[in-house]
Amino acid sequence: MSAKVWLVGAGPGDPELLTLKAVRALHEADVVLIDDLVNPAVLEHCPGTRVITVGKRGGCRSTPQAFIHRLMLRYARQGKCVVRLKGGDPCIFGRGGEEAIWLRERGVAVELVNGITAGLAGATQCDIPLTLRGVSRGVTLVTAHTQDDSSLNWRALAEGGTTLVVYMGVAKLEEIAAQLLEGGMAADMPVAMIENASLPLQRECRSSLARMQADAQAFALKSPAILVIGAVAATAVEAVLQASA
Repeated sequence: MSAKVWLVGAGPGDPELLTLKAVRALHEADVVLIDDLVNPAVLEHCPGTRVITVGKRGGCRSTPQAFIHRLMLRYARQGKCVVRLKGGDPCIFGRGGEEAIWLRERGVAVELVNGITAGLAGATQCDIPLTLRGVSRGVTLVTAHTQDDSSLNWRALAEGGTTLVVYMGVAKLEEIAAQLLEGGMAADMPVAMIENASLPLQRECRSSLARMQADAQAFALKSPAILVIGAVAATAVEAVLQASA
């Protein structure tokens, strides 16, 4: 595993959701570059390894991506085994793809290791099945925050009929609700807002599309949080099944 960069997903926070392959990479690492959203408890799998914090958190001051690229390249060229440890999955809003391309263009060997993404883990912790026969035939993962601040085609998402899982949407609740309502989604569509997915601090607020912003304010919802929008986000699975019968 020497002279290589592993782009590793650490999962949403619960250390027990780390994969065996991620644990193996951490055991072999010479250097670990760790994101802010990674639970530090996972570092027990790499005692004595050099750990460098390269913070990235929405709405906060972050380590420049170009600097992270240069760090990975520097240590890889020194013959080190480098683990870039990311929250969730490295290829779901984690820049894993762009980092892999950048490194391979410079002759560095790269391997991606999947992690459980927060949208999946948060929903499961709240007994929400993102797909459910007869209720939701699919799930769409989107981010409300884009590099160029462009807007998604919310109308198409509203008409798609899948469960929507929205990342980085806390600051744009009003826009999300307005766009989905304008696109034809029902005002009483169930919504679950899940903060700190899979951690002991996890909190959830059940709401509807029309009341989402007001309920989030009353709940004091904070990042990191995901939104689950769709019939499966009703208060209980049994209620969803009864409604679809």
